[in-house]
Amino acid sequence: MSRVRAARAQARPRLTRRGIALMAIGGALFVLALWFDLRDIMLLASVGLAMPLAALGFLALRAPRLALTRMFEPPIVGAGGSVLVRLRVQNRSRRAFDGAHWRDLAHPALHPPGEAVLPAVGRHEGMLPTGDDTVRLEYRLRTPRRGVFDVGPLSIAVSDPFGLARIDRIVGTPRELVVTPRVTPLDTEPGVVASVDGTVNALQKRTHPNSDELIAREYRYGDPMRRVHWAATARRGELMVRDEEQRGDPEVRLLLDTALGGRSHHPVAGGHERVGATLDPAFELGVEIAASLGVHLLAHGFRVRLDPVDDPDVTTRAIAAEAGGYRSPGGEAGLLEDLARLEPPRRDARREHPRQVDPAAAARVVRTRRDARMPALVVLVEPAPAAVESLVALRPGVEPAIAFVAESASTAVVERLEEADWRVVRVRRPVDLPAAWSDAWRSAREAARSGGPGAS
Repeated sequence: MSRVRAARAQARPRLTRRGIALMAIGGALFVLALWFDLRDIMLLASVGLAMPLAALGFLALRAPRLALTRMFEPPIVGAGGSVLVRLRVQNRSRRAFDGAHWRDLAHPALHPPGEAVLPAVGRHEGMLPTGDDTVRLEYRLRTPRRGVFDVGPLSIAVSDPFGLARIDRIVGTPRELVVTPRVTPLDTEPGVVASVDGTVNALQKRTHPNSDELIAREYRYGDPMRRVHWAATARRGELMVRDEEQRGDPEVRLLLDTALGGRSHHPVAGGHERVGATLDPAFELGVEIAASLGVHLLAHGFRVRLDPVDDPDVTTRAIAAEAGGYRSPGGEAGLLEDLARLEPPRRDARREHPRQVDPAAAARVVRTRRDARMPALVVLVEPAPAAVESLVALRPGVEPAIAFVAESASTAVVERLEEADWRVVRVRRPVDLPAAWSDAWRSAREAARSGGPGAS
């Protein structure tokens, strides 16, 4: 927060251009008066030198004491939108002051407003407050990109009556503004399929918390005939019955390439203090795709598990996902906020040689009821070979398996995933995502109906 340190460095009385000019003129007249022994000029020189010094002392003794309250409307805003910042400034000193200027410090990406005149503020009212000691300010910030930005503190500039000196008082502390990623609306409803006991069954979203899930299984001696599942029997060619068990939310696993291990270089660790300090178009595209997919699935009643596609040679902050995944309603806000706080990857300088990773150990197979294979969606930007191999090892445990791959990913990555039976869809821009989503799920449904793999 260099801007805050710079502002605090100015929180001491200093001369303005007018005060510096008066000091220079006074000094020149003083030298001239000494050289030519002009006592009248000596008086003028003394006044010119004394007035700026008196102005500095005046501000040091009468600097205002203020209290600040800051609010955002809305508290969390999406990228490309705007937020209204409301400020409540209260005078805590016994002296009224006016003629001051205010400026709220914020990240340059938010385009904060310039310096403006602060309305007159009365003396502090302790017993019978009337509001004269309080002034309310508001302005609007544009949020062009996602991230977590510090807004504040407030800088109050006060000058002496002659404008010879100025002091900038820092009021309040910075407050976080969370800017969530852009979300592209998707039209196609996810007809998620999962493989259970060799039979492909549709997972529908839960309509009632106490509803029962009907799963077809092979007939066992003693099963009543009223539970025969005739549609499954016709597909399998053998007697199948309905196995009733308590339904849970259909779950989808969403994996995001947060490491970008396929790159030859990354920013050095510790180079940035906040998300949003730099803009990586490829990484931001992956985050936007993950946000759009997650919000769409949550809106249709699915539970979303968000995991990173890790790379052992790249240091990246883990996704602070909720325990057990995100659930609707309310899960959309948590998902977007966690993605907003996601930091770009950074190369760990301590790891000079890549480490070999066992793909089978890297793949975390999902356990679901009756060993059903969970649907998996992967968003890849520039994955490392080790990360790709972990996805290959994960493939037998997920169905369908769809990978949304950015243009920055190599052809070798696409070919390796397709060999492992992943359905690979290229996405160049966020506007291409709706069509890619529709094509991917249409292919998954057709493959499920034909009894083939989830990706072709």
